[in-house]
Order: sequence, then C-alpha cells, then structure tokens
Amino acid sequence: MSAVSLFCLVFAYFTLLLAVAWRTSRNATNDSFFIGNKRSNWMLVAFGMVGTTLSGVTFISVPGAVGRDGFGYVQVILGYVLGYIAVATILLPLYYRLKLTSIYSYLDQRLGHRSYQSGAAFFILSRSLSASARLYLVVNILQATILDSLGLPFWLTTLVILAMILLYTYEGGVKTIVWTDTLQTTGMLLGLVICVGWLLARLDLSLPASLAAMEARGLTHVVTSSVDRPAYFWKQLLAGFFIVLAMTGMDQEIMQKNISVRTLRDSQKNMLLLTVVLSGVLLLFMFLGGLLSLYAPTVGLAATGDKLFPAVVMQHMPAAVQLIFFIGLVSALFPSADGAMTALTSTFCIDILGIQRRADLPDAAKVRLRHRVHLGFCALFLLLVLLFKWVDNASMIGLVLKLTGYTYGPLLGLFAFGILTRRGVRDRWVPLVALAGPVLCYVIDYNQKLLFGSYRLGLELLILNGLLVFTGLLLISRPRQ
Repeated sequence: MSAVSLFCLVFAYFTLLLAVAWRTSRNATNDSFFIGNKRSNWMLVAFGMVGTTLSGVTFISVPGAVGRDGFGYVQVILGYVLGYIAVATILLPLYYRLKLTSIYSYLDQRLGHRSYQSGAAFFILSRSLSASARLYLVVNILQATILDSLGLPFWLTTLVILAMILLYTYEGGVKTIVWTDTLQTTGMLLGLVICVGWLLARLDLSLPASLAAMEARGLTHVVTSSVDRPAYFWKQLLAGFFIVLAMTGMDQEIMQKNISVRTLRDSQKNMLLLTVVLSGVLLLFMFLGGLLSLYAPTVGLAATGDKLFPAVVMQHMPAAVQLIFFIGLVSALFPSADGAMTALTSTFCIDILGIQRRADLPDAAKVRLRHRVHLGFCALFLLLVLLFKWVDNASMIGLVLKLTGYTYGPLLGLFAFGILTRRGVRDRWVPLVALAGPVLCYVIDYNQKLLFGSYRLGLELLILNGLLVFTGLLLISRPRQ
C-alpha cells in the first residue's frame, strides 16, 4: 500500500475525530473539560479505557516481547486483575465520598497542602514522561513506514499529530474523550483481530494447532520460578498489582474518566468490566506475538522486539490488512496523548494554580487560563517526544515501566500512608521525602550487583520506591490531632 494512501487514511481518521469533538464539545465548560459534568455513560467509559490503558506500547511491544519472554506477561496480568479489584473496592468509594474533581485533593484534606502539591507534581512528571514515551513509539513507526518516503521530517510529523490532538481536546476535554476513546478502542481491536486471523490463515493453523506449535517453540512458558530473575512469578504478580494501584487508582487521567460517571456503583461496574475486557485483549496480544514468532522464520525475517510486528505487516501482509493495521496503530496513537494532555491540564489548573478556588477570576478568564495551560502541555509533549527520538530506546515498554517505578512510587507512598495510618505529617518536609524515594531507588538500582549479588530488581522497583516514601513519611509523622 502506498505511503500516500496511508497518509490519506490518517487524515480521514482525524477528520472523524474532529467531527466527534465538534458534536460533543458544544456549550462545554471547565466542568465539562475536567469531569464531563458527571454524566458519562459507564459502559462507554469502560470500553474506551481499554484503548487508553493499552496504547501504542501494548500494540507493538507486547507482541514483540513474546519471542524473548514467552507468555511470561501473564504473571503481570494476574497482578493487574487484583489491582483493579482493589481500585474498585478501596479507592473509588473514597473519591466519590469526598466528591473530588482532582483525586490529589484527598492528600490536601488528609495530609496537608505541600503533600497535595507534591502528589500533583509527581503525577505531572509521571504522566508527561510515560505518555510522551508511548506517543513516540507510534509516531516513530508512522514516520518510518509512511512519512520518510514523503520527505517529512520527524519533528514536523510530531508537531502535526500533537496539533491534531490539541484541536479535538481543546474545548470538550473529558466530555469529548469518553467518545473518541470508544472510537479508538474499536479501531485498535479491529486491527488486532484481523491481523491474528490473517496470520492463522497464512500459517494454515487452527487455534489448538497454533498453541501446540508455540509450545513446541517454548513460547507458551508462563511461570518463572527462579527468585533471582526479574521475571520471577511473585515479583511480577506484586508488580502488576501495584502498577495498577498506582498508575490507575492514583492517576488523574484514568480516575478523571471514572469519576465522570454519575454514581459510585456505575463507576465500579466500569472498573470491573474494564478488568475482564482488558485481560482478554492482553492475552490476545500475546497470542498475536506467538503467531508473529512462528511466522517470521518461515519468510526469513530477522526483525525482533518492537520492530517485528511492523516488519511483518509492511513486508508480507496484503494492502487490505496493512490498512487495518494502520487503523489499529493510529487508534493506539491518539489515546497515548489526548487523555494525558487533558488530565495534565486539569491537574495543573486545579492542583497547582488552584483555579477552582480563585473566586476573583470570572469563568471566561478561567477558560482562557485552561486554554493556555493546554497549549503549554502540547509544547512539552513535543519536546519530550523529540528527546525520546534522540535516546531511541530499544524496547519502549521496558522504558515506560522503568519510568513508572521511579515516578509513581511517591504517589503510592503518599496515598498508602494516608489510607493505612491515622497519623499526621510535618507537611513542609513531605516534598523532600517524596524526592528522596526515587533518588534512593536509583542508587539501589545502580548498585544492584554489589547489594544483592545475583538477585535482580525488576518491576518491583515501584514497590520499593513506595515503601521508601511511606517509611520517610512515618519518620516525619506525629499523632493526628
């Protein structure tokens, strides 16, 4: 399929997103932008959140990792399930009871203003890095497969895509994203299912026969029993649990959509439905990875990791399947950034600038301020994507999870301290404690061989980080009055 045809496809898809945005953002206010006027349909939110949770990293990196790790990602998925149940039963009732717009307001009420702003600041750092890393992965593939041949530079591609995202999120925010995420999830899953079907047909295998062939190649291995390996079962399970607890339950982007649902009961149903659908989709992505690993040797393809899926599509699949792949890829691209930009704008406006507490500002001035902040985060994403292009990490899913361990740990420690203890803190010291956790984690990570011998830290770095911050808060705590 020609690069021009694929470019037209991306343009048509964006036009459809703009039409949805125009329809949903009419008469939008700041309340619409931040929490969708609390009128979002829980089933739409649940389905759309699948695309937001997966993004381009899952679309490319999870299938590519099967050739190296087998089905070991199932260990993390089991942890995800437990984490989603904890979010639905512990955190959502808390957020609804306090009637929060920003979930970090809980830290203000429970620990103090410095704690509140520390939590918001770490979310801004975390989501900016992780969302721009996900965005980079998909933009890089679009650049290599379409836009290089058209002579467009990478920086211009990134700028245009971010401008597109800015246009359809500028007014409606969450009210618009609930609908665009549903459209994007549909496109992503369509691409996944069509590619799986084509590979099964090409390999002339039934579902049982394909699993047997994967088992013969050692691709279906799940459980790692060696405690010294980063993929050890209990480490992966606990890491998956705490990743969801921190990256979903303590993440304004995801919770902003959940608390836009009218009632707690519907929000909990949304979270449980997301758990079921997401688990099934992740298993299907791993199955796709197994099929790709079976197919590549039959055509002499040497690509591995993040490059495997795009290489099979562009070099061996027919034009119609390439079209479906790019629908899925573009559908994975936009949720990487639209929800993140909206949530970052909300957090900065509410938690850092205190826009809801500014009685001196008229509503029109608040809207103008929110617009300027939204533009600022668009510019920040552009700079970060260009930085990732310069670094050019081999596996973006590994990089994203590494960043998660460093930046979400303080959020995990702050919320855990607030929920699990009844002690107060010396609030002015909290920012230093929150910074000390990631710094100590980096020192420990860098000196793993010296400290632990053959044992290697993996995804449990997030748990260690949260524990260090929790301990630091205990040291500066006092009985709550």
